[in-house]
Amino acid sequence: MKPGKPAPIRRDWTSKSLAGALLGFALAMGASAALAALTAGIPLATRSQLAMWLVPPVWLGILSTVYFFASGLRAWLWLGGACLALYGGLFLAGAI
Repeated sequence: MKPGKPAPIRRDWTSKSLAGALLGFALAMGASAALAALTAGIPLATRSQLAMWLVPPVWLGILSTVYFFASGLRAWLWLGGACLALYGGLFLAGAI
């Protein structure tokens, strides 16, 4: 590659986008469930609002940073592993 030539566009943006959208949503829902479980002492009306409003920032944060992964496969593996760890922890804690 010549020094002045930009790097070619990678063609795995579709798999990265799908990983961010699907697994990002799963992670956001898991984070919401973890927050709801950790704040059991707060009244239900407040706790449910906190848990509900946590989902969009987490989901969009993951969806916007998924493009920093080197490949779509790495995005799927890392986010899938994070989902397994999060839901496994919630299961072991008895929250789900």
